[in-house]
Amino acid sequence: MPANLTPEYRKAEQAFREAKTDDEKTACLERMLAVIPKHKGTDHLQGDLRRRLAKLREMPTTKAGTRRADPFHVEPGGGGQAVLMGLPNCGKSSIVGALTKARVNITDYPFGTHGPVPGMAHHEDVPIQLVDMPPIAPEALPSGMIGAYRNADIVLLVVDLAAADALEQLEACLGLLDDRAIRPVSHHTPRQERDEDGLQFKTTLIVGAKHDLPGADDTLDALRELYEGQLPILPLSATTGENLDELMATLFRLLEIIRVYAKVPGKPADMEKPFVLPLDSTVMDMARAVHRDFPDKLKFACLWGSAKFDGQQVQRDFVLSDRDVVELHVTG
Repeated sequence: MPANLTPEYRKAEQAFREAKTDDEKTACLERMLAVIPKHKGTDHLQGDLRRRLAKLREMPTTKAGTRRADPFHVEPGGGGQAVLMGLPNCGKSSIVGALTKARVNITDYPFGTHGPVPGMAHHEDVPIQLVDMPPIAPEALPSGMIGAYRNADIVLLVVDLAAADALEQLEACLGLLDDRAIRPVSHHTPRQERDEDGLQFKTTLIVGAKHDLPGADDTLDALRELYEGQLPILPLSATTGENLDELMATLFRLLEIIRVYAKVPGKPADMEKPFVLPLDSTVMDMARAVHRDFPDKLKFACLWGSAKFDGQQVQRDFVLSDRDVVELHVTG
């Protein structure tokens, strides 16, 4: 049976031949698997692609005695990492600058950001890391830059609502992700979760920047008409502060995390620095976060917050809620 490979597959195949790094080759193979026609005539080719992809994923990232630095890698911090993506002058840097103490380079000319700039923002007392990435240029995307979007918990697609080409900006971002086998979704997903075709799901939020400028509302209406129901859309302004708090609240919700406060027996709870845990974490998970030895030594815990009454004794498998205060009782 003939394979009848599509132009889309041929395009991905050509990109694979031109790929220079393992990350680029991996992305191309994932794209080839995603778009290849699914029928008996391509069964053998699909199997070959999966074997090559598995081999690439198993390859070590470093060789003995050497370490190759990735200029676009940012070590995750806080309760989660959100990476901003957009075209030149879309407003990414202004958003990160308004919410963090990061030393972003805000300019009126294109490509003012040359490398990733991380900064720590907060939803109330929960730290969430924002990363301002260099603007995208699909025709000359730096090698390895796509890895930052793959490894993020959330991708923020930033468009300039006051720009005449705002819709084209968003289409360029979505097209780049699609070409690299990344599927934006509106809900929380584990970082590396994939579908049966190898497409990587990625929690994504459309951010409409510069909402304070003339013409922004018309663009926002057009965005909502095209994408509402597919991806969440949030208009904001780094200049006026509009919806910056709402952005952080949305990130907190999409990350599906909770904050839990520790209390030492006989002392007040430490309400300054919460432990940030995944949703549905238990007392045992909290113990593990406090100290690596605590899970083995844990006898029970007392709870303030979601318990039936303050100070209630709960077992190790008790599921915690946001803002709970936990007093761990350990042996020795």
